[in-house]
Amino acid sequence: MTDIKIIALDLDGTLLDSDKKLSRANYDALKAAAEAGIEIVPATGRLYRGMPAVIRELPYIRYAITINGAQVLDVQSGETICACEISNKDALDLCAYLSALPVLYDCYWDGKAFAGRKLYENADKYISDYHSLKMMKDLRRPVEDFESFLSEGSKAPQKMQVFTKDQTLRSELMTAIAERFPQFAVTTSLPENIEINNAEVDKGKALLDLAERLGVGRQQTMAFGDGLNDITLLKAAGTGVAMGNAHPEVKKIADRVTADCDHDGVALVINGLLI
Repeated sequence: MTDIKIIALDLDGTLLDSDKKLSRANYDALKAAAEAGIEIVPATGRLYRGMPAVIRELPYIRYAITINGAQVLDVQSGETICACEISNKDALDLCAYLSALPVLYDCYWDGKAFAGRKLYENADKYISDYHSLKMMKDLRRPVEDFESFLSEGSKAPQKMQVFTKDQTLRSELMTAIAERFPQFAVTTSLPENIEINNAEVDKGKALLDLAERLGVGRQQTMAFGDGLNDITLLKAAGTGVAMGNAHPEVKKIADRVTADCDHDGVALVINGLLI
């Protein structure tokens, strides 16, 4: 614990509180850790540009694991250190499967987010959570024909995402998509979403790839998370910390559990680490 060189942190439900804000206690703890020479690495399902400005503007952030590990960025140079996309054919096959279902689906593509206009304009039918709906509307660019956009694009999607208010359907879809499309990694980080990446992608692999690049051993890494998409991150890290508000499966595999995201669980662990 005294030789930690990298701290990787999920954002929503972990570093950020329920209102998607960075508390003063967490801000101070991150600053102290950075001053002690520890790399602070956001590890999120979000796009880099979808991360809150308060995180992107932290002066000591050099690297970011984004899109569940589909892209690892050197944010100071703008270099993509590693990337792994979904093939356009697989994305179109998934769209064909989803198009008959009462769900909203969209994609992350080249560091941006896109959705079909009709689904975009009716997003409130599929998303009830205020913060999730706002993020979806703020970040997605509506396109007239989503499938044509994918088929004609010069690049491949980094992530596909599905939203539904129907929790039974959501649970069934997570299983069905994983079984029907074994080339996908299927997970979730929000109450109403499903996140779909290339099967080679996860936050844990991204953390270990970054650590190797920086000459840092696995035991010198620590990670914090709360959602199912954080399980690989916590398993990969030398020390995996689950939030008090974490999914039970995340707590089960963690090395320790801290306070919840509204009670500065991240700061409590980091401050103890720096004593």
